[in-house]
Amino acid sequence: MKITNLTLYKVPPRWLFLKIETDNGLEGWGEPIVEGRASTVEACVKELSDYLIGQDPRKIEDLFQVMYRGGFYRGGPIMMSAISGIEQALWDIKGKFYNMPVYEMLGGAARDKIRVYSWIGGDRPSDVASAAKEKIDAGFTAVKMNATEEMDYIDNFSSVESVLNRIAAVREVVGKDMGIGIDFHGRVHKTMAKILAKELEPYRPMFIEEPVLPENNEALREIARYTSTPIATGERQYTRWGFKQLLMDGYVDIIQPDVSHAGGILEMKKIAAMAEAFDVAVAPHCPLGPIALASCLQVDFCTPNAIIQEQSLGIHYNQGSDLLDYVKDRSVFKYEDGYVKILEGPGLGIEVDEEHVKEMAKIGHDWKNPIWRNKDGSIAEW
Repeated sequence: MKITNLTLYKVPPRWLFLKIETDNGLEGWGEPIVEGRASTVEACVKELSDYLIGQDPRKIEDLFQVMYRGGFYRGGPIMMSAISGIEQALWDIKGKFYNMPVYEMLGGAARDKIRVYSWIGGDRPSDVASAAKEKIDAGFTAVKMNATEEMDYIDNFSSVESVLNRIAAVREVVGKDMGIGIDFHGRVHKTMAKILAKELEPYRPMFIEEPVLPENNEALREIARYTSTPIATGERQYTRWGFKQLLMDGYVDIIQPDVSHAGGILEMKKIAAMAEAFDVAVAPHCPLGPIALASCLQVDFCTPNAIIQEQSLGIHYNQGSDLLDYVKDRSVFKYEDGYVKILEGPGLGIEVDEEHVKEMAKIGHDWKNPIWRNKDGSIAEW
């Protein structure tokens, strides 16, 4: 079996899908994307295709090593996202070839289902209490929301108070057992992150996410002194080497590798195994499309320390197209009592609606995240 062709589809709301074809008719799908940099990743996949055409798609480890180590410069969001989407598609092909789900090839199932959480609010979080109530009624047992809007290095207490009021309103609506993930989104600098971490503790968050930018991870040591709330981060870390120091430092309780950024399915499995050795849980990042979610779930199902899965159904980014629009069987990700059951189909376990993909690719997208500024006109973190 040899790889014969790679086809890319840029589809709304902000995704990039990849189809890899083989000479025996088997096809695999992947999702190589950096949100806001779809065209750049598209170019990178095309450049990497020279390493793939004519190769056996089942040699996943070797092809990963060629793509990663074959260039003198390696790593980073663009290169690793391109490799990630390719790698997902290779696993999809291999699973279809052997007629088994990917998790069976990675050690077999460690669970029957995985808990999922749903986003509420938006970039500028509002109406979060009513949104949380809707998610409870839909059967979810956990939600996640952005903590803040713009926040300067030293901000006023009104900004802190508005965060606390929103979280308090959500906690009042959902009760004591509902999980509330609070995403700082790297918007908060160390000084304010310490304050927020301490002030939020009475509301018992499920975790605080990316309390500082990943390039400032050394600040997690100090932030951890101010709270017993679990600290989560990792969506902007790439490969197992990107997680090595984070785990060795010992201040993170939950890592959040992204299967479309960190290196793909097997790389995320390796990262999760590293985390298990440090008694750290895994909650994969995935505000993306159905191929990325299916890829995450394949890892979740065979990973003992995976605890919860992000998914994008109804997320504020999904304007005009949503998670289920691109799969033929919309029940494949059916959420029951806050869980999604194990996927039993071969490969990634989903069937992509290729005709719909092609139609939407005619529309395409040029999604970019907004540029935010502080009151003085300086750039703020989004």
